[in-house]
Amino acid sequence: MGGAVGALARVALVQTGVGRAPGWPWITFSVNLAGAFLLGYFVTRLQERLPLSAYRRPLLGTGFCGAFTTFSTVQVELLTMLDAHHDGLAAAYVAASIVLGYASIHLGTAFARRTRTVA
Repeated sequence: MGGAVGALARVALVQTGVGRAPGWPWITFSVNLAGAFLLGYFVTRLQERLPLSAYRRPLLGTGFCGAFTTFSTVQVELLTMLDAHHDGLAAAYVAASIVLGYASIHLGTAFARRTRTVA
């Protein structure tokens, strides 16, 4: 169920076409950063702040975030950039995705740790 909701959310964002321009794939980039933030938040919140559940982590982490983010689209976009001989753009995209993705996970984790627990 989480995967279905995540995939539908991603498709809805892609279909808006906002930020669609030649060169940098803004929609995929933004979705992946948002997904990394949510993954950091969900995993930390579920592991450290809420009672353990056998269903929440797979539903939100693997399901929703796994389907919302799109590693395969990143690969296709990188191949498209490389085929068009935009090697610098491809390298920047990979570097920015990794660095800012890690930063997004860190921010999501920090946000989950600052959130008060509900008793």
